[in-house]
Amino acid sequence: MKVTVVGAGNVGASVAQRVAEAGLADVVMMDVLEGMPQGKALDLAQAAPLLPHDCTLVGANDYQATVWSDLVVITAGVPRKPGMTRMDLLKTNAEIVRGVAEQVMRTSPQAIVIVVSNPLDVMTHLTWKVTGFSPERVVGMAGVLDSARFRAFIAMELGVSVEDVQAMVLGGHGDAMVPLPRFATVAGIPITHFMDQATIDRLIDRTRKAGTEIVALLKTGSAYYAPAAAAFEMVESVLRDRKRVLPCCALCQGEYRLQGIYVGVPVRLGRWGVEQIIELPLTEEELAALHRSTAEVQEGVKELGL
Repeated sequence: MKVTVVGAGNVGASVAQRVAEAGLADVVMMDVLEGMPQGKALDLAQAAPLLPHDCTLVGANDYQATVWSDLVVITAGVPRKPGMTRMDLLKTNAEIVRGVAEQVMRTSPQAIVIVVSNPLDVMTHLTWKVTGFSPERVVGMAGVLDSARFRAFIAMELGVSVEDVQAMVLGGHGDAMVPLPRFATVAGIPITHFMDQATIDRLIDRTRKAGTEIVALLKTGSAYYAPAAAAFEMVESVLRDRKRVLPCCALCQGEYRLQGIYVGVPVRLGRWGVEQIIELPLTEEELAALHRSTAEVQEGVKELGL
């Protein structure tokens, strides 16, 4: 198997490292900065005997090295800085992602594409439009990360293992995301058994602002360990055909009363991409929150004329 990671910054390099160290595939790290992907790939290759694994890692500045990739992860783009919203990045990153999508369409026409660039939902929609791929083969990483953050905060609050915490976050990858406490459990026990509504609301608010919290702390960058881990979970589910049920940015075509828009929903993710969008029995209040979140995505899509 061959995986290309476009963008060899912190997120991209971390994804490449996880894919190689898991023995999933040979990896090409593609970036426009000369020498940077080559240096990181060489560094990771020299770590291989210590881990060990035999996956090949290559750094490149030319898409010719990526030809016939089975899966492409797009992390390219400008990271958020303090005070910036994801939508502030829209036009700059749209130009970058459009160019990447055109190259992916040309060099790996059969690939599954996982988009990580922000603003996530709009960039995923853009990638789908530019490549012309079937929507099942273009999916965005958002809900996996947001749900992991919600799970982490629940575990921290209760002093329990993260392994026993399950949670689901839907909607756009931004401040209007929709954590669903009704579907959050600890070892199958609803979180309402452990905490009151005020505590749940506080954790929901922190989940929505989790990326901003990290940007404010780092001052010169944004999160990358958790985003890379979330992208890897999706990559593994595809390449190993695990059919994981994960909240991902997928094209809704009638599901949740949404039509023709990419947004975070639960999907079954397998070898050929999104095999099914799973419709949860949402209350009218939860559905309204999902639609409000989707409206923000639609604004970005409209602004780009997609």
